[in-house]
Amino acid sequence: VSSTLDITQEELSDHEVEVGPRDGLQNEEVIVPTDIKIELINRLSKTGLPAIEVTSFVSSKWVPQMADHKEVMRGIERHPGVQYPVLTPNLQGFNSAIAAGATEVSVFGAASDSFSRVNINCSIEKSIDKFEEVAKAARNMNIPVRGYVSCALGCPYEGNITPAKVAEVSKRLYNLGCYEVSLGDTIGVGTPGSMKRMLEAVMKEIPLNALAVHCHDTYGQALANILTAIQMGVAVVDSSVAGLGGCPYARGATGNVATEDVIYMLNGLGISTGVNLYTVMEAGNFICTALNKKTNSKVAQASFNIRTVN
Repeated sequence: VSSTLDITQEELSDHEVEVGPRDGLQNEEVIVPTDIKIELINRLSKTGLPAIEVTSFVSSKWVPQMADHKEVMRGIERHPGVQYPVLTPNLQGFNSAIAAGATEVSVFGAASDSFSRVNINCSIEKSIDKFEEVAKAARNMNIPVRGYVSCALGCPYEGNITPAKVAEVSKRLYNLGCYEVSLGDTIGVGTPGSMKRMLEAVMKEIPLNALAVHCHDTYGQALANILTAIQMGVAVVDSSVAGLGGCPYARGATGNVATEDVIYMLNGLGISTGVNLYTVMEAGNFICTALNKKTNSKVAQASFNIRTVN
C-alpha cells in the first residue's frame, strides 16, 4: 500500500456516518434507557457529523435493544444538515419508520448466505426481494435508501468470502436504487490486502462515489483498512463513537472502529471532516459513563491519560 494519498490537497475531504446509536448499542446486553439514547444522538448532532444512524426498525423479538425505535426517532432534536437514517429490513419496518418520521432508510444485506439466514432470517435471494419492495416504496416517497453488505471480508460461518460475491451483492443493491453501498467487515478479519482486492472487484461494478466502508476492529486492522480504502478513493467511512458495537449474530466480533480514532487519523492526513473531535469524545464519555464501561477509542484513552498526568 502506498504511504501517500494519490489525491491533491483540494480533494481532501471525507464524510463520516456515525453508527453508534444503532450498531454501537444493539449488542449491549442491558437495555439502554430511551432517554440515554436520545441524549447521545442529540450530543452527536452537535459535533459536525453529517449522518447519525438513529435506530433499527426490526422486530423487538430479534433485537430487544431497538424495541423503542419509535420513541427514539420521535424524541431526538434534528439539526439542519444532519441526516438521521434508520435500518429497515422489510416493507413493514419501512412503513413503521416513515410513520415515526424517518427521512432516510437503510437495508442490510450480506455477501454470505449463511449469515443472511441468521441475521435477517432469509437467503440473500429472498432478502433482495424484500429490499426491492422497500426501495420501490422509498422511491415513490423520494426517501433515500442506503445499502449495507455484511461479511464483505469474511463470515463467521463460511470463512473467506470471494470479492466477486461481494461485488455481485453490491451491484444488486445499487441497481435496486441504493444511492450508497456500505461494505462491512462484520467480524473484523480484513487486512489492507483483502480490503484492496475486495474494493477492486466492487469498483468494477458500481461507481466509486457510491461506496462506503464499515470496519470492525476485532484484529486491530480497522484504521489500516480504512486508510487503504481512502487511498483507493473511497470518501465515506462508517464509525461508532467510543468504538461501541459488535454483532449479535457474529460471535467474537468486537466493536466498530471508534469515531474518535478515525477523525484523529483523518485530521493527521489533512483531510477535512468538519467534525469536532473534542465534542465527539465528550459524547463518547457520556455514553460510556451511562453504560459503565471504558471507551474503546485509543484517542480518547490517550487524551484522558494526558489530562490526568497534567
